[in-house]
Amino acid sequence: MKAKKQILPFFIPNNGCNHACVFCNQNKISGAQKSATSKDVIDAAGSFFTTDYPAEIAFYGGSFTGIPVEVQNELLGAAYSFVNGHKDRSIRISTRPDLIDGSIIDRLIGYGVDTIELGAQSMCDDVLLLSKRGHNASHVDIAAKLIKKAGLTLVLQMMTGLPGDSIEKSIFTAKRFIEMEADAVRIYPTVVVANTQLHDMWQNGAYREHTIEDAIEYCVELCELFIEARVPILRLGLNPTESLTAGDAVAGAYHPALGELVYSRMYRKKVTALLESLPKGENATIFVPLGARSKMVGQHRSNINYLKEYFSLKSIKVIETTMEFDDIFIEIA
Repeated sequence: MKAKKQILPFFIPNNGCNHACVFCNQNKISGAQKSATSKDVIDAAGSFFTTDYPAEIAFYGGSFTGIPVEVQNELLGAAYSFVNGHKDRSIRISTRPDLIDGSIIDRLIGYGVDTIELGAQSMCDDVLLLSKRGHNASHVDIAAKLIKKAGLTLVLQMMTGLPGDSIEKSIFTAKRFIEMEADAVRIYPTVVVANTQLHDMWQNGAYREHTIEDAIEYCVELCELFIEARVPILRLGLNPTESLTAGDAVAGAYHPALGELVYSRMYRKKVTALLESLPKGENATIFVPLGARSKMVGQHRSNINYLKEYFSLKSIKVIETTMEFDDIFIEIA
């Protein structure tokens, strides 16, 4: 089995971005109050890279290719000194789709970057405009093609529940990501963060919050599309931070285990469909892949309680067994 890659993250909150998206407060979202420096990279990487274990230096939280080129080069140079000559070490950056072109990609490749994440957020121009993204869907399409043509790994990030968004528009975005041959995706349901324009819009009634239940409903649909297309989903929901948990996430789809909730709902949906096609019985045994029992049971046994009530079952047993990651088998007695 191939060893899982370890990631050493560095954050550059808000740096390099000249736009004020309605939802954005990167300092609170990332939990970082200042940007990483080349010294930070050298100091952290020096203790992090002690073996040839697969590892990656990642620059998150801002628009990397929008910060001054000399600062980019300092950060990348510091990172490159630790990955150069090691086949299992790599560098990734995250940036805006309108801050990528051929010459930028060539320079990034020269410093050993092999993965670029684009904060696309939506492929619907009206959603991007209402969110004050400062770019349109064509920028995403152009940047994605350049990245793929250069042979780099393309990760696309999307948000659900933005102003003007709907489940149909989010599904459209997911399908466009698949068409653009994304190597992986991240899905971030919208959170209303303190001290943002979206916070003001929510308070005055101009924006209806995208609740946790909304996010689960959207993400189940999106994940089914990505799984069917074999596009890995790297993240569902914002990473929990102290500030968000302490109250800076004032509304919206903030939950420290959102991914677990989504996958749990997916299991419930699939089992419901299977049970509806089977003969009636009083007892069910559900066989799931190794490691999937908690997702099937649900938080506080929510899935078990739902299925028992919906199908009038006396008992439900969940057993892990060796099978494909998304397979489920049910016996009724």
